[in-house]
Amino acid sequence: MIARRQRCSTDATGLLHKLLHANRHGKELGVYSVCSANRCVLEAAMLRAARDKGLLLIEATSNQVNQFGGYTGQTPADFAKFVRDIAQEMRFPLRRILLGGDHLGPHVWRSVAASVAMEKACEMVGEYVRAGFAKIHLDASMPCADDETGSDRPMPDEIVSSRAAQLCHAAEEAYRSLPRGATPPIYVIGTEVPAPGGNRSACEALQVTRSRDLKHTLDVTKETFLARGLHSAWERVIAIVVQPGVEFGDATVCPYDSHKVQPLGRLVGRHWSGLYEAHSTDFQSREALRQMVKDHFAILKVGPALTFAFREGVFALEAVEREWLSGRNGLALSAVGDMLEKAMLENPVHWKNYYHGDEHALRLARKYSYSDRARYYWAHPGVTAALQRLIRNLVANPPDTSLLSQFLPRQAEAVREGRLSIQPLELLRHKILEVIDRYAYACGLCK
Repeated sequence: MIARRQRCSTDATGLLHKLLHANRHGKELGVYSVCSANRCVLEAAMLRAARDKGLLLIEATSNQVNQFGGYTGQTPADFAKFVRDIAQEMRFPLRRILLGGDHLGPHVWRSVAASVAMEKACEMVGEYVRAGFAKIHLDASMPCADDETGSDRPMPDEIVSSRAAQLCHAAEEAYRSLPRGATPPIYVIGTEVPAPGGNRSACEALQVTRSRDLKHTLDVTKETFLARGLHSAWERVIAIVVQPGVEFGDATVCPYDSHKVQPLGRLVGRHWSGLYEAHSTDFQSREALRQMVKDHFAILKVGPALTFAFREGVFALEAVEREWLSGRNGLALSAVGDMLEKAMLENPVHWKNYYHGDEHALRLARKYSYSDRARYYWAHPGVTAALQRLIRNLVANPPDTSLLSQFLPRQAEAVREGRLSIQPLELLRHKILEVIDRYAYACGLCK
């Protein structure tokens, strides 16, 4: 597959191939994938990647970004421009950014018939490719309204592979419309079970993907791709998503157990010439993440943990603001936490099917859940305005580091040592970097 055949390149895709090639040959190197549309998260990721002088993989999910705007209001072309604009502001080289599309398939339209959902999904995949997204995760694993398989059972490999091939065909058609010399898309297949995003509370219920099931999936998918004439595309399948036994719920994290995945590791180089992509790795320890890379989970996805850290930082700054500025004449406090809660209550669509319990439990989950459904609401106009007010208040009135230390102790220490400015946006990025740094370590970018 691509690990054997792709020519060396200095572009972002070429950098990814080099990392995957090294991992396949025993080097403990990998790449983390930043799955977020949060500006502050992307800025922090660029700061870390600039320090490492390496590849930055940024991915958008089908519910975040699609031809109808997704929950961010952005099409694939909009998101690509959004990332480019941030990179230019951060002076980060565009040639080292690889854009990816995550869970591209009928997931967003699963409530309608499969034929309708797949038509929309193919249109979406084409838009991703035409917008310059080079890494495409083909995920047709979710049942649609007229599928007989229940939502609690996996779809048959034969149906999933047929739909994945249909999506791939749409991506290849879009690629052929690009200017001559454009880099062909690379593909990831498969999905973790359960559904993406972090939703399990019982770790003992998680089942690591069995090697015989993986072999069957690979055999069926390859046969389906080749039958559809997608020989070249199959050679560009770089990884498959499997369940490595990691997940997170509202208040629980299922830790990685390397012993359970050893049969999968032995497949690399034998039955499977690609590698593994791990989803829902958020909140794992840095040593667990490093072991995952060693076990050939060469691509580590992270998303909610990054916006969770962002939310922690915002709430901490609001606490500083409240202590520092309450009662000052002519100064209105941001009340960003209250505005976030108001937005979530007024439009519960992004959390009501995920959080459970009485009103007290729901209130805590909306604010503090690991699954961080609050991330869907930062673009709400009222929340955005409140956050901007918080930043303006603290820019105009920098707090004492003794107060900052109460709520953001690591950032206060960095400020005292002269390693960090007390500007609120820099404090937020530094907070997010606490998470990204774990992934940089796991991927062999630092000691």
